Amino acid sequence: MTLTARDLMEPDVKTVSPDDDVADVFKRFARYEFSGFPVVDDDERVVGVITESDLVDLFEPEDETLWIPIGLPPFVDTLSYQVKRPWADIDLGVDLIRNADKPISEVMSTDVATVTPDASVDDVLDLLVGDDPDINRVPVVDEDGRLVGIIARQDVIRAFRDRRLE
Repeated sequence: MTLTARDLMEPDVKTVSPDDDVADVFKRFARYEFSGFPVVDDDERVVGVITESDLVDLFEPEDETLWIPIGLPPFVDTLSYQVKRPWADIDLGVDLIRNADKPISEVMSTDVATVTPDASVDDVLDLLVGDDPDINRVPVVDEDGRLVGIIARQDVIRAFRDRRLE
């Protein structure tokens, strides 16, 4: 018997709405031990994914390159340095206030890898161990794109373990 996404998925999925704001989603990350949530519209269609990494990006400077002119005109050259500021230097309070009411739709990833309930375990594995290291869970959607479940890496591992023990 071949495993399908239906066999692997967890049907009770915690989700967020594209209209939820950053502060609300921060609270959800604190409440649940997940590193990401599917973002669904009013019809339960998957429109994106929001991860802890997406929210952390709100607090990191976009341009970490420092340009330093050296020499005297007309012989001016520039050096560039990569600057990584430590977390202690980032004013999280100011950044949180600035971004707290920003809708998740402005922060979420919209290129979401999904599978249908009848997808093979090989299709799921291809996504979870593929070239994109950010895929840790795969939403399962019906033919209309509505969310019916989610598969995390540990769900696949658990299924293989259980099959070996049978």
